[in-house]
Amino acid sequence: MEKGRISSLQMAFMMYPTIVATAILGVPSITAKYAKTDLWVSPILASLIGFATVYIAYKLHKLYPKQTVIQFSEQIIGRIPGKILGFLFLFFYIPITGQILRSYGEYIVDSFLVKTPISVVMASMILLCAFIVCGGIEVLGRAAQLFVPVFIIPILLLIILLGPDLEFKNIFPVLGNGIMPPIKGSIVPGGWFSEFFLIIFLLPFLADMKKGMKHGMMTVFAVMVTLVVVNLIVLFVLGSTTSTKNYPLMNVSRYISLADFFEHLESAIMAVWIVGAFVKISVFYYAAALGTAQWLNLSDYRPVVWPIGILIVEFSFWSYPSAMDVSRFDIIAFPFYGVLMQTLIPLLLLVIAVVKRNRQRKKGSNSS
Repeated sequence: MEKGRISSLQMAFMMYPTIVATAILGVPSITAKYAKTDLWVSPILASLIGFATVYIAYKLHKLYPKQTVIQFSEQIIGRIPGKILGFLFLFFYIPITGQILRSYGEYIVDSFLVKTPISVVMASMILLCAFIVCGGIEVLGRAAQLFVPVFIIPILLLIILLGPDLEFKNIFPVLGNGIMPPIKGSIVPGGWFSEFFLIIFLLPFLADMKKGMKHGMMTVFAVMVTLVVVNLIVLFVLGSTTSTKNYPLMNVSRYISLADFFEHLESAIMAVWIVGAFVKISVFYYAAALGTAQWLNLSDYRPVVWPIGILIVEFSFWSYPSAMDVSRFDIIAFPFYGVLMQTLIPLLLLVIAVVKRNRQRKKGSNSS
């Protein structure tokens, strides 16, 4: 079905913008509503879900090395329950890809292309992603490897140029209200960290499988550090007003002004968001297309790429009538829905698989 191979480093390059792209724009304001000046602690706590998810995915992969969750579910819990669970995973990933696409469209239309119909913005992005998904996992891996520097450099540039505007005293008091506010603030980013379960669709195609766990854990750490730094930068510049902004990083970028010439760097943030959204949508799209083909027992996933693309665009409109619905889903529903589908259910599958393996070994030893 997929004959391409990627390195574990390419997998890391695919997963890094997949998580960070959504988070850097919204996480500072969402975490600030609960954690106040301790908003930088929340990504550290949320990353625990990411580490656990990578560990669970890798352990499942070790038990079923050449299969994705759609395939080995049938072996763990039986054919019909496995098909039902596989359908639930697909019904999770396809609408979620639509939600990511809608968030991308809303951001671009609200902030930049205000007179452009959102359908045009979203259709052009899904068309581009469809071409790269048709190219296969190697093309996707190389594209991510190419785009990650474009993703990281503007963020580093932003941090350097904001130096004169940073008010370090905004971080105090540290944990003034205890640990509970940062824990509440970590719930939403925790849902995004659960998206690391997507590596279950990438691990079977690694050329260096032994490094999969190591690079997965390193990616979780890199995402955590990025979110902590972004939250601190926003806190140092905006202070207590962080929670009132929709896109705090965008507001922060407007503070940059060097010699009345080097200013208005919102375009750099837009470039980061577009590159990150492109990689993120492509990875989710690839997982949905590959999973659908495996669920239908097809020999190739490419025939379903275009129908899945149409479904993604349709779900982006059907599920979310307005921008407020998209935001409400992100904050209220997705953290619990995402952790359930991508961390807790895989954990249950892992427990059942390990118990079954141990029983088979005992039977084998008793019979011998």
